[in-house]
Amino acid sequence: MPQPSDTAEKQLGSEIVPGEPHSAGKWLIAIAVMLGATLEVLDTSIVNVALPYMQGSFSATADEITWVLTSYLVSNGIMIPMTGWISSRFGRKRYFIISIVVFVASSALCGAATSLSELVVFRLIQGAAGAAMIPTSQAILMETFPPSEQGLAMATWGVGLMLAPIMGPTLGGWITVNYNWRWNFYINVPTGTLAALMVYMFVHDPAYLKRESRRTDYLGILCLTLGLGLLQIVLDRGQRSDWFSAPWVWWFAGLSALTLIVLLFHELRFSDPILDFRMFLIRDFTVSVGLVTLLIFVLFGVNLMNPLFLQELLGYDAWKAGLAVAPRGIGVAISMFAVGQLSRLGYDTRPAVGIGFVLAAFAAWQMSQWDLTVGFDNIMFPVVLFGFGSGLVFPVLSASALACVERRRMGYASSLYNMLRNTGSAIGISMVSNMLVSHAQIHQSYLGDHFTDFTAWRLTNAPPRMAGAPHFNFPHEMATLQKQGFAMVYQMIQGQALLLSYNDIYRLFAFTAIICIPWFLFLSRQAGGGDGPMH
Repeated sequence: MPQPSDTAEKQLGSEIVPGEPHSAGKWLIAIAVMLGATLEVLDTSIVNVALPYMQGSFSATADEITWVLTSYLVSNGIMIPMTGWISSRFGRKRYFIISIVVFVASSALCGAATSLSELVVFRLIQGAAGAAMIPTSQAILMETFPPSEQGLAMATWGVGLMLAPIMGPTLGGWITVNYNWRWNFYINVPTGTLAALMVYMFVHDPAYLKRESRRTDYLGILCLTLGLGLLQIVLDRGQRSDWFSAPWVWWFAGLSALTLIVLLFHELRFSDPILDFRMFLIRDFTVSVGLVTLLIFVLFGVNLMNPLFLQELLGYDAWKAGLAVAPRGIGVAISMFAVGQLSRLGYDTRPAVGIGFVLAAFAAWQMSQWDLTVGFDNIMFPVVLFGFGSGLVFPVLSASALACVERRRMGYASSLYNMLRNTGSAIGISMVSNMLVSHAQIHQSYLGDHFTDFTAWRLTNAPPRMAGAPHFNFPHEMATLQKQGFAMVYQMIQGQALLLSYNDIYRLFAFTAIICIPWFLFLSRQAGGGDGPMH
């Protein structure tokens, strides 16, 4: 088995020890932490389809109601990287339970909100509380399961993490239509309460995770809050202000970049940093985090584009579009179960990463061939295949990113890992939204110019009754053409331009996945799940 060659790898990975003997209780721990993690991920998407109903309830504008999403994402993005540091100060179990309790309470308050201001404040609290659930649950599972089953643990954890964004819009739409948008928040109360009780009964802090009195990294906290908070606001709301044509985008983006640079240099020199950037000296961690960030960029982009394509171009309603993309979860579940079992049996699962990216690239390329006449079967195949491919990649990289880190630093590694995962999703959604608009405008301009040239040629070469016109008066003739039905052609041009824009972005996703294919070769054999099958 290749040994880490880097000094930092030896130093940070030297304290990894086999897990304690485990019984069926480890699955109770897994269920407990996954309930909270799934709730947190689900709440990032379940309320999206309910925004128009909230807008009507509070008589808000379209721009005002989106703060329901922005507030959650900003507080969540700020708190995720702090979870490892907070856990080391106050205890992981205590912090996890408090986070679930606050999340449940704020969810109930969101459902009972009487004004938009109240809802935004409660969502801010909900996002901050939910931030601990993803990295903390990941760290707990990696410590609970022995090294031979860590791939299985990450596959089980990943099922909830990846299925929640897929099922969120479908579930949210059904609840909103059949009950009320407020029940999208109320359903968190019983599930969250059960999760808190199970964590209290089954989860325990390891002996090495001692709460110690250390220096508080005030500058790191300030830079992290400003840097990630401002970045999230720019990514979420920049397009509404036409990006850098608005002065506030320049100021927010510049201040975010400056504070993040200060954060990087400060954390590398501080004795007890909020974020331990030295972990990037570990090859397995760096490669895994980089690939996961690109995977999340593609995954969340596809999750955003598929329902929009079906609704905007094919005329599906929200419910039918949700049902059409839901089978992706079947592919995710099957592949994650398969790779988890292979890891448990001791097989090297590194090739699954390369195979997964191959399948994801092929699926994205198939999506780039969709047109306005695409049938349901031609939609279903690449959707399921993409889910299968991404399900092969995610658990292997999640396990390899943390397996190379010493146990007492697991929480810090998980926080850094999930911070970049969260940032990758935010950048992906923002880039896709911007590219859809910009590429559609480019294609529309190109198609419109050619149609205008063709129209001018037809008019100047018209029958004798028009041949006497000395010049082509386009506004006048365009009005005539519209009366004859040519306005329909311009509507077709707009639709075709939007279709071409979707095709461009799907090809970008395919190209991104292709670039990621060979990088699994740079992971150590230990990251792949062992030396061979264990019998």
